[in-house]
Amino acid sequence: MAAANTQNDFSKGSVVKNILSIALPMTVAQLINILYNVVDRMYIGHIPGYDTLPLTGLGLCIPIISAVIAFANLYGMGGAPLCSIARGKGEVEEAERIMGNSFTLMLFTGLLLTILGLVFKRPLLYAFGASDATYPFANQYLTIYMLGTIFVMSSLGLNSFINAQGFGRVGMMTTLIGAVLNIILDPLFIFALNMGIQGAAIATVISQAASAVWTYCFLTGKKTILRIRPSSMRLKAWRVRRIVALGTSGFMMSITNSIVQVVCNATLSRYGGDLYVGVMTVLNSIREITVMPVSGINNGTQPIISFNYGAKQYGRIKTAIRFASASCITYTLLIWGAIHLFPTFFIRIFNSDAKLLEAAVPSLQLFFFGFFMMALQFSGQAVFQALGKAKYAIFFSILRKVVIVTPLTILLPMFVTPAVNGVFLAEVISNFIGGTACFCTMLHVTRKELGIKVLSWSKAS
Repeated sequence: MAAANTQNDFSKGSVVKNILSIALPMTVAQLINILYNVVDRMYIGHIPGYDTLPLTGLGLCIPIISAVIAFANLYGMGGAPLCSIARGKGEVEEAERIMGNSFTLMLFTGLLLTILGLVFKRPLLYAFGASDATYPFANQYLTIYMLGTIFVMSSLGLNSFINAQGFGRVGMMTTLIGAVLNIILDPLFIFALNMGIQGAAIATVISQAASAVWTYCFLTGKKTILRIRPSSMRLKAWRVRRIVALGTSGFMMSITNSIVQVVCNATLSRYGGDLYVGVMTVLNSIREITVMPVSGINNGTQPIISFNYGAKQYGRIKTAIRFASASCITYTLLIWGAIHLFPTFFIRIFNSDAKLLEAAVPSLQLFFFGFFMMALQFSGQAVFQALGKAKYAIFFSILRKVVIVTPLTILLPMFVTPAVNGVFLAEVISNFIGGTACFCTMLHVTRKELGIKVLSWSKAS
């Protein structure tokens, strides 16, 4: 354990190399992780004989899937930075207790969500914009997906603790195992066994189960720094409060995404019918793919910031923030240009229906306008999360999605022509306002509390 601790001491060596050692495999891992749902949508969108109905049905399940991910983030993104801070202080036993408590919370919450999802799936799906034509497809997928909720939460939540210890490649393997299985099993179940959308759900659950087993085996094995032990899994109220308080930011980012998706689907169903619910499913899928490198870089930076915060190496924090922010802004500018120039390429990945293509091209270009501003939101959120500044992170999650996007999604279609463009324009406005406010506040907080000026170009220590 001593050797591992020395090897993953983030207060030493190049800050950029430390970030890249985690961020690169984590980015690859998160891109692969997206394949769980994106590959499903790619195959489902090309099931013959149903046009866009199966893809739209799956899109109606996305808010519920996002809610499950939100709870995985609540405990994973809440516990992992606390583990890194404790490790930076040399408190290894406390770090293990934080991880063990987080795992217990994942298991209990996963079981509860499974029960609630199966009981209330019908009224939820209709409230989210389902029609009599799309409900059967949504119901088939969601019923099977909810049975694997514990696997989803364990694989996503525990992987945060693997990455927080500096085992980026192991974290990448967690998602690689599941994604490869999903890619193999999807066509087998969907087409060869003629199971349709149910086959996609079965493939996803099996894949997530394999990932969950992998993470648990690693975190109970000999190669990890921090281990899950039965004694560390006993819940302590004060520790749970710390995990939940810090994890609420990640939770709010995911749960507010779920809320926005519900509002978007319901509004689009009203003004554009099932076709535009399908368009939004495609747009969300493209955004999930394109935003992953941003998330990967910021998530890879978090352990570095948290560790050095615990070790009081503030100059290294400055270097980490500058590198992550510049990288994310550059990447999102390039992606924005690619989507504007080649929209049909991205859309055809998921569906080639002529009507959907005609509707989706202008919608995609509007939806992604000024995409680089989203990088500012992600970068600011990541720093607040890494420093344990839960209140700031929660506030900006709520500001962007609840205060800005949700009301605008409902109101703008009343004044914009065509009305559906109001839904896509709401996302653009939120990126500019929310991204600017979050990033500027982060700069102020780091200068005031840590004494570092992130935008100062003097050499950091």
